[in-house]
Amino acid sequence: MSILTKDKVKLNVKVKDKYEAIRLAGQLLVQAGHVPEQYVEKMIERENVSSTYLGGGLAMPHGTNDSKELIRSTGMSVIVLADEVDFGDEPARLIIGLAAVGEEHLEMLSSIAVLVSDEDDMQRIIQATSEEELIQIFEAGMGA
Repeated sequence: MSILTKDKVKLNVKVKDKYEAIRLAGQLLVQAGHVPEQYVEKMIERENVSSTYLGGGLAMPHGTNDSKELIRSTGMSVIVLADEVDFGDEPARLIIGLAAVGEEHLEMLSSIAVLVSDEDDMQRIIQATSEEELIQIFEAGMGA
């Protein structure tokens, strides 16, 4: 079972700011049943405490520590933005929404970090022309 499915991937998305991007990433997790609606607010809250920008054009919004009990199952959503949006002082094009049960998020974070730290992989992700193509890049990179 893949952690990433077409219903949790959006390509070429236009947003006005990071909050709209975070809400969209969260909404995909809600629609897939990983988290309830309140989790999206916890993602915004987390961003206000400290930026979820990780470098290289990637932001990984996720909920606050106290929102862990809201998470029903581990999941991630991926949004590739049409244009960069500012996360703090940094421009992001790839937004990965995360909800993870227990310690699973650490494992996910590290495999995603390895994948996107490769410049070629990051370019392939941003230039993916279909959800299937993007999912294949992630699965190959994360050893799914």
